Amino acid sequence: MQGLKVGVFADNMGLGVWDGMKKAAEIGADGVQFYTTSGPLSPENLPKEKRADVAKLLADLGLTLSATCSDFGQGLVDEAKNRDLIPRIKANIDLALDLGTTIITTHIGHVPADKNDPVWGVLVKALEEVGAYADSVGAVLATETGPEEGVTLVSLIESLKTRAIRVNFDPANFIIYGYDHRAAVDALRPYIVHTHAKDAKGKLEVPLGQGDVDFPWYVGKLRSFGYDGFYTIEREVGPDPIGDIQQAIAFLRAL
Repeated sequence: MQGLKVGVFADNMGLGVWDGMKKAAEIGADGVQFYTTSGPLSPENLPKEKRADVAKLLADLGLTLSATCSDFGQGLVDEAKNRDLIPRIKANIDLALDLGTTIITTHIGHVPADKNDPVWGVLVKALEEVGAYADSVGAVLATETGPEEGVTLVSLIESLKTRAIRVNFDPANFIIYGYDHRAAVDALRPYIVHTHAKDAKGKLEVPLGQGDVDFPWYVGKLRSFGYDGFYTIEREVGPDPIGDIQQAIAFLRAL
């Protein structure tokens, strides 16, 4: 059986993104993800002529760019703010393609269960625009899961004309928000293009394998659906992120 593609969120190392990439390679990751919303890897700070250098660095380190993260911390639920955010997300899509990935993850914000809620219409309008652009350049925008039940997110995705809005599945987020991650996998499986390997117990994120996500079941379920993408370790808390990430790599390698 083919082993998992194990990625690491380079920004989680506490080393800065450049040294985070190098550390990811050193501890045996297959790939990395990183933020492109600010800092040295944002579109405004990384001119087009320099982007090939980053792609070469990753290749030299033996790493694949599993996805970029274009999360500005506010979702797409405010129409006034979206006028500024949507062009920035489009610039992040262009950057991701230049760096070597077609997957851009983000948080779109809480999806209301009621389609008559005004936020629903705001989300649809924004995602249709971003999705049409992503479609035109061969990319996908993968929203992270968690703030709503899986079936609610499915309903939103299936209401869209664009096919470029997909899912970055984070099983721990469902636990943190009090939803059923098992049911969500079944509901969202046609749309999953990337997954975060993160664990949680109750409302708290914990090291991989110590929480309520049954990873052998989860990996087996995704395998049964034919998923062959990355499991990118995200470790956002804790005093020893590198140690936790090393243990998480070993944990995933054993599955």
